[in-house]
Amino acid sequence: MIEVLSPGFLSIVVDRGRHGHGHIGVASSRELDRHASAIARYLVDIPGDAPLLEVMGNDLKLCILEEMAFAITGAKVKATLDGEPLRPWSTVHARKGGVLRVAEVLEGLRYYIAFSGIIDVEPVMGSRTTNLECNFGGFHGRPFMKGDRMSLRDVRKPAGLLTVPETMIPSMREPHLVRVIAGPEADRFAPESVRFLADRKETVVFNAASRLNRTGIRLDGEPIRFRDEAEQSIMSEGLLPGTIEVPPGGHPVIALAERTIGGYARLATVADADMDTLAQIRPGDRVVLSSIDAGEAERLWRAGRDALSFYCKKQ
Repeated sequence: MIEVLSPGFLSIVVDRGRHGHGHIGVASSRELDRHASAIARYLVDIPGDAPLLEVMGNDLKLCILEEMAFAITGAKVKATLDGEPLRPWSTVHARKGGVLRVAEVLEGLRYYIAFSGIIDVEPVMGSRTTNLECNFGGFHGRPFMKGDRMSLRDVRKPAGLLTVPETMIPSMREPHLVRVIAGPEADRFAPESVRFLADRKETVVFNAASRLNRTGIRLDGEPIRFRDEAEQSIMSEGLLPGTIEVPPGGHPVIALAERTIGGYARLATVADADMDTLAQIRPGDRVVLSSIDAGEAERLWRAGRDALSFYCKKQ
């Protein structure tokens, strides 16, 4: 059992996602940083699809009401256990009644907390992740509030206490390089406005807008211009996470995990290897878009997957 003394901001239960329901408008709502989530689970030895916490913002405070271990990954944070500094990206042992506090997020945006027990919430449509728009899944379909109590089952102590090497911890400092593949409507944009799609030596720099959430990231900067004769909208159809749409105003929007349909021209799609980067972009951060092809995107994805797999197996 864990009691929420201070909820931080947008503290929710997430897992790998609610898949197969996009045709009825239900998004995956999955964890946004899959690398951080996978390592958090590994550090406390829980299944790869077990739910964990995704948190934004400062001053999260939890009272751990039974002896267990936990791990914090994702954004670089300043955290303590019973007032003593602790090391993120490591297994941490907590005594009964211990107080975990994440005082400040230093780098990145979202961090993840996994416990050596399974967060005991009911699955909805095959997943325990929180759908904030539909208000179901997770903890009563909402973020945690002060005074909430979270139940865990099968609580146990992991076999060992591990620390992740620095080579497995991504940098979350800006500017964030986001590699993309040209989208289905890329030819609707003025060539001089999207030179980076045709020339890999070119990049384009934006700033993340001040308002961003799990639905998407709007990019501010020089607007992407359409060709004079081009249609600026498309017939609405299914939308995948990482799709970059361009509304008529020209400011791109990168879809995350809470949308299933879109109707704007699709400039590009973020390479899967850089999807976790999107989870750590703060308002105002610089975002650099660079073009690659599908073959390179697949190689990058395989390299990241293999590195994670190798690390977890060699411990």
